[in-house]
Amino acid sequence: MSESPSARILVVEDDRTTADLVALYLRHAGFDVHVDHTGDAALARVAADRFDLLVLDVMLPGASGLEICRRVRAREGTGVILLTARTSEDERVRGLELGADDYVSKPFSPRELVARAKAVLRRRPPGSGHLLVRGEVTIDLAERTVAVQGRRVDLTPSEFAILETLARRPGHVRTRAQLLDAMPGDRENFERTVDVHVRNLRRKIEPIPAQPRYVQTVLGAGYRFSPDPAL
Repeated sequence: MSESPSARILVVEDDRTTADLVALYLRHAGFDVHVDHTGDAALARVAADRFDLLVLDVMLPGASGLEICRRVRAREGTGVILLTARTSEDERVRGLELGADDYVSKPFSPRELVARAKAVLRRRPPGSGHLLVRGEVTIDLAERTVAVQGRRVDLTPSEFAILETLARRPGHVRTRAQLLDAMPGDRENFERTVDVHVRNLRRKIEPIPAQPRYVQTVLGAGYRFSPDPAL
């Protein structure tokens, strides 16, 4: 399968000139590219969103590229390319043992990096990293299905859209207007319609719908998703 222009790539590089150059070439190749400059920022982003490929500098402020690689490899379907100034065989082997798909030494050709990215994505087609796992809730973005504690839950398209939108960024508040925009199909443009769908969604996924654990109301603001009841 060839690469898709819609493949989402996260570039994590603390040198902003290098990061901008890599992002420029990848965007020119048709990819949807996002950039972070610290390991901690990258970990927060990949915990809340899905990427088809990560291009990681090994030496980063905060969490290292190797640590990010180790954590991301637990998420099936996300490719990893490591960038490093280190060229020792031991360093390469360590990165590959952690699950990296490829290893590029600095200085490198941006065109070569684009070719390597395309090769990884051919082996790991965009969309293969399709699961959002949020505590006991698993959302399959490809199959459009939801399971809670391993139990399949049938949702309407609007309920699924609300859950997906909230679960992509746990703890982040979404307004009713934002959730209404995420819902599919023709509908009356009333924000209170969202409340009805949220109420039905809670009946299906919450252990105690009257005391929601996952889909929480933020008074005066909207809703947020929390896999942790302490949030």
